Amino acid sequence: MTSRWNYLPLTAEEQKKETELARRFSSVSPISELLVQRGISSIDEAERFFHPSLRDLHDPFLMPDMQRAVDRLNRAMGSKERIMVYGDYDVDGTTAVALVYRYLQNFYSEIEYYIPTRYDEGYGISMSVIDEAAERGVKLIIILDCGIKANEEIKYARTKGIDFIICDHHVPDDELPPAAAILNPKLEGSTYPCSHLSGCGVGYKLMQAFSISNGIGTAELESMLDLVAVSIAADIVPMVDENRVMAYHGLKRLNSNPNMGLRAIIRISGLSGKEITISDVIFKIGPRINASGRMQSGREAVELLVSRDVKEANEKAQAIDQYNKDRKELDKRITEEANAILEKRGEMQSPKKSIVIYNKDWHKGIIGIVASRLTELYCKPSVVLTLTNGLATGSSRSVQGFDVYRAVDSARDLLENFGGHTYAVGLSMKEENIPEFTRRFEEFVAANIEPWQMTPQLDIDAILTFAKITPEFMSTLRLFNPFGPGNQKPVFCSRGVKDFGTSKLVGKNLEHIKLELVDDTSGKVFNGIAFNMAQYFPHIHAGKPFDICYTIEENKHRNATSTLQLLVKQIHLCK
Repeated sequence: MTSRWNYLPLTAEEQKKETELARRFSSVSPISELLVQRGISSIDEAERFFHPSLRDLHDPFLMPDMQRAVDRLNRAMGSKERIMVYGDYDVDGTTAVALVYRYLQNFYSEIEYYIPTRYDEGYGISMSVIDEAAERGVKLIIILDCGIKANEEIKYARTKGIDFIICDHHVPDDELPPAAAILNPKLEGSTYPCSHLSGCGVGYKLMQAFSISNGIGTAELESMLDLVAVSIAADIVPMVDENRVMAYHGLKRLNSNPNMGLRAIIRISGLSGKEITISDVIFKIGPRINASGRMQSGREAVELLVSRDVKEANEKAQAIDQYNKDRKELDKRITEEANAILEKRGEMQSPKKSIVIYNKDWHKGIIGIVASRLTELYCKPSVVLTLTNGLATGSSRSVQGFDVYRAVDSARDLLENFGGHTYAVGLSMKEENIPEFTRRFEEFVAANIEPWQMTPQLDIDAILTFAKITPEFMSTLRLFNPFGPGNQKPVFCSRGVKDFGTSKLVGKNLEHIKLELVDDTSGKVFNGIAFNMAQYFPHIHAGKPFDICYTIEENKHRNATSTLQLLVKQIHLCK
């Protein structure tokens, strides 16, 4: 599906800011334009952006309930109470549990962790786990990346003499659970400066506050920022404010002295000796950690991440890598089955604005991935459902700019449970409610979605000539890392480029184009790759001009020179 190319020149107000920044960055145009697009308007702000400092992390006590949380944790440790660290089975949850458990282990031994199984227990805390915790003498549960909607469960826990500290980042309901403390930057009325923390990020802030309250140095905690960076990348939270600071320093840790479990994952992912980027975390490290919770048990991911033995870590990494291979096979099969159903429905031609699809036999751990693929393919908010423990359980994903959480919320009376974010929601309902849910979901989407949200969009950050891609420009562009929502990798457009005469088709079925390109502004030849665009090759091979949208990728190895490659996203032929 061809995307609409969007390039919005700076407004008059933005141009004033750009003029100020250009005094410093005039030799590396369009760096000043890219900075203004990211809300940066002064040289000082640019320097802080380019050089993220841990000093810029916010005071954790600015988060509502933080003092209560620290007081309750200190009291538990002072009274030798049994503490359970509990988290979700995805990457965010398992990294959060690993961080909090491992850090507190340095100071306290009466502590354990628990990760529910996706199939048997499902998302969040259950009554049975509370009963089990009570039997083992647990008095405090620190729950991470979930819990904000566990009203009944936490009420029940209180009857068992168990308190909760909730560390969550999902959208809360009007009624909050009766926990000892609730740490969530999305709480109504919260004035915490960064509202987009990951679940692991919230756990980090709790440990930061705990350290401050007890006069503990920061070095040990900061050494665990690699776990936070993995959570930020994998959970796709905005790469802004302190998220960007923590991701920046976490990536440095990943590239220098990572957690032993992460080191084993890096090795098995084929990343050893390579400079690890956020993209590597999203596509290689994160999926492997996630696969444990999707295919088997998220507990295995935590066991890996808290491991202090090289042999054990390598064995667990190998097991998790196999889960990931199995996940890929399931993902491929279920996506193909879903597409076959939708093609039979004539989904591409359907006037409906949403997709709801159900198959009782699909694997619960894969349906979120399938929902993402359907959303991308059809450019519609999608819900994929399967049958788990007698309930239709599923995942929803959204298109750019559309709040799918509100769409699911519009049918909350039909649901047994739901929770999530603007772009991703988990939900469950009785099987008989699926038709009415489908109708209500479609009704809400049709009434609220904008036409442009259902057309693939390709936002262009700047028009770039090849002459401007200089070593100095690339050196400055590197400082924009790490990339993510709110600070996406810049997409450039170059007009009227031509084949140097050496571009060729590559790939098993000759479906890709290996490009060698020139333009009228530079004599330098730039290498590029255009995946699945073989249909444009006759035009390109004939030496005719064309426009490209692309990102600039660097193939960089530690202590080695880097090579540039233009990753072409789309091609427009010039007539």
